[in-house]
Amino acid sequence: MAAQRVVIGIDSSTQSTKALAVDLDTGTVLGRGRAAHTVSTGAGRESDPEQWWQALAEATAATGWAQRAAAVSVAGQQHGLVVLDPDARPVRPALLWNDVRSAPQAAELREAFGPAELARRTGSVPTAAFTAAKWAWLRANEPAVAQRAAAVRLPHDFLTERLTGEAVTDRGDASGTGWWGPDGYDRDLLDRIGLDPALLPQVLAPGAAAGAVRPGLPLRPGIPVATGTGDNMAAALGLGLAPGEPVLSLGTSGTVYAVGRSRPADPGGTVAGFADALGGWLPLACTLNCTLAVDRFAALLGRDREDVEAGGSAVVLPYLDGERTPDLPGASGLVHGLRHTTTPGQLLQAAYDGAAHALLTALDDVLRAGGGNPAPDRPLLLIGGGARGRAWQQTVLRLSGRAVRVPAAEELVALGAAAQAAALLTGEPADAVARRWRTAEGPLLEPVPRDEDTLGRITDTLRRAADLQGGPATDR
Repeated sequence: MAAQRVVIGIDSSTQSTKALAVDLDTGTVLGRGRAAHTVSTGAGRESDPEQWWQALAEATAATGWAQRAAAVSVAGQQHGLVVLDPDARPVRPALLWNDVRSAPQAAELREAFGPAELARRTGSVPTAAFTAAKWAWLRANEPAVAQRAAAVRLPHDFLTERLTGEAVTDRGDASGTGWWGPDGYDRDLLDRIGLDPALLPQVLAPGAAAGAVRPGLPLRPGIPVATGTGDNMAAALGLGLAPGEPVLSLGTSGTVYAVGRSRPADPGGTVAGFADALGGWLPLACTLNCTLAVDRFAALLGRDREDVEAGGSAVVLPYLDGERTPDLPGASGLVHGLRHTTTPGQLLQAAYDGAAHALLTALDDVLRAGGGNPAPDRPLLLIGGGARGRAWQQTVLRLSGRAVRVPAAEELVALGAAAQAAALLTGEPADAVARRWRTAEGPLLEPVPRDEDTLGRITDTLRRAADLQGGPATDR
């Protein structure tokens, strides 16, 4: 009888690190681990990368397989700026994807190159989330720190390099920096923001190994380490997505994406033209405010998050951390249409509606950007922390008009990383591993007629807010 082979997939996200030990042949999850992160709540959103490393050690140990696994891979939150000194230690806390202080620098990049040219070069029009804007912010606001930089990494790069000693990354995560395109690092963009390309990691080919685990670390020494990737790319792998299958992810951020047949380049900036972790593309739209914003409204109202009520005329734009889609980094939350008859449950439902609206209205753009035609009969795969909540499920059903499938598999980012690790051992593409594991299977919720009245109210409120001086608490 052949010995059981187990791989570990790691998801280093905004708020925690999760690790899964997975049977390579069956996809059965044999062990789980989790360790929390701390995120600053001051002027920006920052985390100490050293705590990610500590959390990785804790989470992998908790699986029970850290010293027996045959391969490992790390997926991480996209866009974060990690600046290292010559000893590969962080010079300062990492600037996270949801830190919007770099909005002026993103605007300067758009003005310098033009949105269409940026989309042509990198696939995306950068917002405050993108790493290029964050590096430009650092140089403008903390020049002494920028001058100390001996290396610049993304979160998953930092952890992979700690495991292997190799300065490498993958095309999926690199595509979210704003300084990488199909021809590699864009020297003109790097010159504009004052970043030496020698500080950046090598972008490996899809399916390549990043190296092997060094001795004395939390994992079994000598086992191969996959390239890893960004969290959205890993979730796409974890689902084994075929081109054109739409996904809506409900987490700290909200995202909608699909594997594309062609390279996206949306000059309007709604769709980010990311690469996937294989050889294709992953057009994606993202909102900053998703489950945490809705949970905050529930807390303010003194309601359980599932305690919603239908009806009413209230509209909520839950931009509690600024917003990325639409691009309003200086915005705050807006409540419109209150009546004496408005109930707390109706107001909470309006927060759900507002959080889902931008993603669902961007869905057709995402599918078109990937070279496919919108297909309303294809089920929408609903994943992420909110996907199992009835209120989220019903909101997405009502506002999308699509059937919704909720995969039974949990921690899809970590599963995608595990599929990358498994692919090193089997020679399969990582998405084929996930399809063999049947990770996308789950209950199907039949479609209902789309709630055009609610969608129309939200659209009208957005238009009115944009017309007002100050808009929805913009920086004007």
